Amino acid sequence: MCHRGLPRSLPVYFVIVTALTGTVAAAGHSAWPPARTDATTAQAPEPSPARAPVIGRWDLTVQGPKGPYPSWLEVTLSGTRTLVGRFVGGGGSARPVSRVDFKDGSLRFAIPPQWEKETSDLVVDAQLAGDALEGTLVTPAGERHRFTGRRAPSLRRNSPPVWGQPVSLFNGRDLTGWTTFGGPSQWTAEAGILKNVKSGANLVTTGTFTDFKLHVEVNCPKGSNSGIYLRGRYEVQVEDSTDPEPHSVHIGGIYGFLVPNENASLGPDAWQAFDITLVGRRVTVVLNGKTIIGDQTIPGITGGALDSDEGASGPIYLQGDHGAVQFRNLVITPAVSSSN
Repeated sequence: MCHRGLPRSLPVYFVIVTALTGTVAAAGHSAWPPARTDATTAQAPEPSPARAPVIGRWDLTVQGPKGPYPSWLEVTLSGTRTLVGRFVGGGGSARPVSRVDFKDGSLRFAIPPQWEKETSDLVVDAQLAGDALEGTLVTPAGERHRFTGRRAPSLRRNSPPVWGQPVSLFNGRDLTGWTTFGGPSQWTAEAGILKNVKSGANLVTTGTFTDFKLHVEVNCPKGSNSGIYLRGRYEVQVEDSTDPEPHSVHIGGIYGFLVPNENASLGPDAWQAFDITLVGRRVTVVLNGKTIIGDQTIPGITGGALDSDEGASGPIYLQGDHGAVQFRNLVITPAVSSSN
């Protein structure tokens, strides 16, 4: 076979090597195998995002200018190579995170403002060390808040709960067994009714609970808003929505997370009955006799939570900082045994 342009004296093996490598070496001095190219000496690729150790749910404690406040982060894998997530700040609802960057133990993401008046993004930078996160949150206002985080507990139970005796949370006469926080109290007790006449403090039980069944009756005026916080961390929304299409931020929803299957509200200025069961993270919400959330998992804390210590027991807390609202017939049935 004739190889035009090459000296006739070159050995066949040289011609073959030259053809394969695209290089011409001096006759009689070719080497085998050919030298490695950049492609074969490139560094190994980064580990797959599917194995990123930051994937999971994180309970955060943020150091703000007025003291610590709770926060929450979830990181998940979208497809095969992109990390995404959800974030809950000190207030508001869970926000989607379109991309989470993670490399060499460093995490970073940015999300647009939600209820903040500023227009800049909220930016989070953190370092992962084992099962702990530590980093900085820069608010849309430019404030830098340090935070720490730990993996959220699963709260799975190994056996069904055994229910104890019902306990009344309100004696109908005064606020014994309750305390307030977050401003001047507007709460009074009259003829078996807990009344919050206008926006003011929130009302919290002095006792704490783990797994329980809770019966509450509530009357929310038109245009007002409240909430029932389970263990002080998970808000069941209370408001006067008449929208037939339910949302997680409408009555009966787990705020920002779980959407009721229908709007079972009787409307504003009417007494409405909640029957709520919480076991671990699994919640069932019955409103006015209709099961609107059935044994669903609450991913994490909602905005306005008292803390992010999800493995601990917590109080029942009634939101009073959004407007007038009334409650009556508050009865809790705690689990006397529910093994983790």
